[in-house]
Amino acid sequence: MSSPNQTATKRNLKPLWIGLAFALLIIITFLPNNGDLPIAGQRALAILAFAVILWVTEAVSYPVSSAMIIALVTVLLGLAPSMDDPATELGTAGALKLSLSGFSNSAVALVAAALFLAAAMQITNLHKRLALWILSLVGTKTKAIVFGAILVSIALAFFVPSATARAGAVVPILLGMVAAFGLPRDSRLAALLVITSVQAVSIWNIGIKTAAAQNMVALNFIQEQFNVDISWGAWLLYAAPFSIIMSVALFFIMIALIKPETSNIEGGKEVIKKQLSELGPLKAPEIRLIITSIVLLFFWATEGKLHPFDTTTVTIIAIAILLMPKIGVYSWKEVEPHIPWGTIIVFAVGIMLGTILLKTEGASWLSDKVFGSLGLDTMPILATIALVTLFNILIHLGFASATSLASALIPVFIVLASTLTTNVDQVGFVIVQQFVISFGFLLPISAPQNMLAYGTGAFTTKDFLKSGIPLTIIGFLLILLFSATYWKWIGLL
Repeated sequence: MSSPNQTATKRNLKPLWIGLAFALLIIITFLPNNGDLPIAGQRALAILAFAVILWVTEAVSYPVSSAMIIALVTVLLGLAPSMDDPATELGTAGALKLSLSGFSNSAVALVAAALFLAAAMQITNLHKRLALWILSLVGTKTKAIVFGAILVSIALAFFVPSATARAGAVVPILLGMVAAFGLPRDSRLAALLVITSVQAVSIWNIGIKTAAAQNMVALNFIQEQFNVDISWGAWLLYAAPFSIIMSVALFFIMIALIKPETSNIEGGKEVIKKQLSELGPLKAPEIRLIITSIVLLFFWATEGKLHPFDTTTVTIIAIAILLMPKIGVYSWKEVEPHIPWGTIIVFAVGIMLGTILLKTEGASWLSDKVFGSLGLDTMPILATIALVTLFNILIHLGFASATSLASALIPVFIVLASTLTTNVDQVGFVIVQQFVISFGFLLPISAPQNMLAYGTGAFTTKDFLKSGIPLTIIGFLLILLFSATYWKWIGLL
């Protein structure tokens, strides 16, 4: 734990990071421009540098940084030459329209709807009931509970489109089982179970399209640039086999690396039964939510096959039903406090910033500077994927938000994909890198669900890293193996 003095020192660094962000913004904005990059693109890159500093250091909260980014886009791009007519300025009115464009994006509507769905699970406690039910089936042996924790994360990923909500459902239950055995919260058993559950959450952020907001960022950019829609079922076909193998690897890594104090939790079964009995029998709102969720899952899985409705449309319809009196599960007053409105703002601003980078040619300039000197356009595609994946994993070390990382990197990867002369599907290349963006395995700060679990005090950063290093290595090798085999066979690459 940090001492008060250490905490104070950490807080005192925030003005320094804010100052650095503004310094970078000013320097990049006024650097000499030799004409190989539009002025609007140069200013978009300056805003990106500003955003990255704030995102990485968390000198201000993500919603606050989003408001600052909107203001900067409005002013700096408003006073820059228009991309359509360089002889005239875009104007602040035009730039403001551009800076708010993310809020009208269908991907933002899907994320907002997903948060309402996650809130329905929390309000009715259905996610907790599902987690308890699965854990009640696996038994009391430690290995079985590790398997159960992974299974719960997989099951919840289909129905709870929020990684933090999934972790928030499972972690307290596992800690309750540890307490029932009389072990402290910082025991090896607690570390084993809690780390397993949150690593599984990250793994299944990859496996299911609607499991994570960052997937929506990538798919939005892909739809805009390539006019290609990736259905829920297609994503599952591409990513689920990868996540299944990673889940198996996680099971063996965890039972090999963290040795618990006991191999059997004698009181675990009773704890689960007690918590299930406290929930009581299935209530009417839970039954209605189960029916709605199953129907929603059916429509997601059959998108483009049995009906013409896209993922966003059917999810919004489901939320409208859940909000209706008598047949729904909650009122607006009940659900409003459960919605992280800041997440929706951050998501919209991230999409806006990425779109501006593409439109102003800032992303193409950045891609050329970062990857152009490596000669990736002439390399075999597997070598290209290996290098870009490694870059992606390393840069993730500085980001606490995969959504922000996707906003910064996916536009660059889209441009990079368009420059590759090797025989590769450009959309597939970008999707594979989006899978890697969800690699939040290494540090507690690598993902919000990791931080939620870390806040319980059940494990140390060293414990997390011990599991994260082998998981990341296996994930990297699997990306290469799947790129050379399965993804080629099914036409993704």
